[in-house]
Amino acid sequence: MPKQPSPISTRSRVTLFPLEGLTVAYTTRSGDARGLGDIAIVAVTAPDMNPAAAGAALWLLARTSWAGTPGEQQQARWILTQAVRARIVRAHDHQDLPDAKWTADLDRPFRLDALFANHETLLTGRLTVL
Repeated sequence: MPKQPSPISTRSRVTLFPLEGLTVAYTTRSGDARGLGDIAIVAVTAPDMNPAAAGAALWLLARTSWAGTPGEQQQARWILTQAVRARIVRAHDHQDLPDAKWTADLDRPFRLDALFANHETLLTGRLTVL
C-alpha cells in the first residue's frame, strides 16, 4: 500500500453516521484480490474541511473520549468501534448506502498491531459521497 493513499474514487457500501457534531462515513477496501475488506476508511464528510483537519478531528475525538491518555492503537480501535457500531446498529440517524459512488482524500494510514473488527489498516481523512 502506498504511503499516501489519497485520493481514492470508487463505489462501495458507505455508512454515514453522526459523531459529536461531525458526519462520518465508513467503508472498506481490500488490500489484495481476496476482497476481505481489511482496510477501513473512516472519514469526515465536511466538504469545506481540508483532509488533514478532517482526519485529525477523528483522532482528537478518540483521544479525548478516554479517561486516561490512550495510545494510538487504542485511538484507532475507538474510531473503528464507532464505525462498526454505526453499521451494525442502523439507528434512525444513520444512513446505509449499499452502492455509493464516492471520493476520498485520506491523510493518515494507520496499521493496527493486530486484526481488529476484521481490519488491519485504518485510513482517515475526508470523504465525499457523489
